[in-house]
Amino acid sequence: MKGFIKSKDKDLPPLLLDVSKRAGKAIGDYAMIQEGDKIAVAVSGGKDSISLLHVLRHRQSLAPINFEFAAVHIDFEFEDFNPAKLIEYFEVHGFPYYVEKVLAMKGERWEDIECYWWSKNRRKALFEFAAKNGFNKIAFGHHLDDIVETILLNQFYRAEIGAMRPNQSMFDGKLSIIRPLAYEREENMRLLADELGIQSIGGQSKCANDETSHRMLIKKMLRDFEKDNPQIMKNIFNSVKNVKAEYLLNT
Repeated sequence: MKGFIKSKDKDLPPLLLDVSKRAGKAIGDYAMIQEGDKIAVAVSGGKDSISLLHVLRHRQSLAPINFEFAAVHIDFEFEDFNPAKLIEYFEVHGFPYYVEKVLAMKGERWEDIECYWWSKNRRKALFEFAAKNGFNKIAFGHHLDDIVETILLNQFYRAEIGAMRPNQSMFDGKLSIIRPLAYEREENMRLLADELGIQSIGGQSKCANDETSHRMLIKKMLRDFEKDNPQIMKNIFNSVKNVKAEYLLNT
């Protein structure tokens, strides 16, 4: 685990300040961060999770409360992936970090792993890491687009209504999952990654087979619908907060 470097607002990209402001609102609206929290930021190597480190650093410099965070990368020791470049980024930018090696899929190829299996094992490893190292919260880099896609995935393929909650308590309150980027659009995160120069870091940012997944089909569908209705993403996001229980089907 390495040290921590603070930055002044004048040294930060303007888009980072905008994203941080919206993250601050989401954090406040959903009471994501409390005094004394120790937050493990799940960093896979993709643009969203790395950008979240910068956002939390900025929020930390402004917050009236004290909290800690550190990047946590789960290293499955895949045959075709080496986290050295990601570790170098942590060190150059002064982010505290941990690399947790997990043997569940050691020697396999990341690009061959089935999406559900990869995600399940990564989350399990994060839970175990948090419990072992005294972290009471895990932060994911999921943004508004991820949440909306999940809402539709649950309806289309699981016959259920549910979403990624911005603040989800687990294990009788011993651990919470938080998503500070819940109000942010994917396109802004892509632009922010360009400003921060992190597009080329790569890593296990998502399932290797995601391009042919159900999520990708949903993503393409939403892009087409958004051309006709620019508010569709926010409408779907807000719909799960505006449930008309009297109109739901009962058996």
